[in-house]
Amino acid sequence: MEIVRILLVCFLFSLCFLCTAQKQQGKASFYSDKFKGRSTASGEKYDPMQLTAAHKKLPFGTCVLVTNLVNDSSIVLRINDRGPFVKGRIIDVSRAAAKKLGFYLNGITKVSVQIVDSVFTKTSQNSTQ
Repeated sequence: MEIVRILLVCFLFSLCFLCTAQKQQGKASFYSDKFKGRSTASGEKYDPMQLTAAHKKLPFGTCVLVTNLVNDSSIVLRINDRGPFVKGRIIDVSRAAAKKLGFYLNGITKVSVQIVDSVFTKTSQNSTQ
C-alpha cells in the first residue's frame, strides 16, 4: 500500500511539473455569442464578458497567459471549458478576451499559451501553509 502511495505522489508531482512547464503555439478562436448563458464543461455559465477560455487538457481553474503572436498583445485567462474541437486550434477564448487580444474582427489568430497559475500550484501552496 505504501508503494502505491509513493507512486501516486510521484505521478502527481510529475504531472504538476509537466503542466507548469507547458507552452503551446497554435491558433486561437473565440466563442460565438450563441453560447451565452449555456453551461461550460466546468458547470459555469458562459459569459462573453468574462476573461475565460476553453482548452482540451488543462485543469479547470488554470490561469494561462495567452499572447497574440500577430500583434504581441497578451492577457491572462482562466480555463473553464473544454475545446476547441477544430483541427489546428489550441484554445477558444471569450469575446472579451478576443477583443483585448485584438483578433475579434478576424475571428482567428496565432497565439502562444503558457500556464501562469495552475490548480496544482494552488493545491501545493495551500498544503504547505
